[in-house]
Amino acid sequence: MKIWVDADACPIVIKEILFKAAKRTGVQLTLVANQHINTPRADNISMLRVSAGFDVADNEIVKQVETGDLVITSDIPLAAEVIEKGGLALSSRGEMYSPDSIKAKLNMRDFMDTMRSSGVHTGGPPPLNQSDRQAFANHLDRLLTQHVKSQ
Repeated sequence: MKIWVDADACPIVIKEILFKAAKRTGVQLTLVANQHINTPRADNISMLRVSAGFDVADNEIVKQVETGDLVITSDIPLAAEVIEKGGLALSSRGEMYSPDSIKAKLNMRDFMDTMRSSGVHTGGPPPLNQSDRQAFANHLDRLLTQHVKSQ
C-alpha cells in the first residue's frame, strides 16, 4: 500500500497526521501538488510537484495509483476515479468513500454545481474541527493496521 495525497487542498494538520503515521509504519507517502510543500526528511516520504493547471495533480494521482493504494482527497471526482481503479479514498474529514457512497456524492456535487451556476449561494464546507481530525486519524490508523497485518 502506498498513500497518495492530493496535497494542494489538504489541511496542514492532516498532513502532520500523515507524516507521523508514515514515520511510524514505514508506508510510502507521496504528496502531489503544483507547488512545493515541505516534507520531513524520511526515505518513505516524498513530494511530487506537477505543473499548474486544472486537475493536473488529480490526473497524476490517478495515473500512479494502484489497487490497494490509499488516496487522501476531498475531491469527489478524484475519489471516484481512484475507487474505479481499485484504490481506497479517504477525505480529510475522515470519511471513507465507497463505491456506493461515491455515486451519491457525485450526484450531490453535480446538483450543487447546478445550484451555484443558477446564482444560488451555497456556502462552503465548515472548517475542519477536532472531531474531523480524530475521525481521519482513526480511519487512517485502522487502514494502516489492516495493511500491516496482511503483510
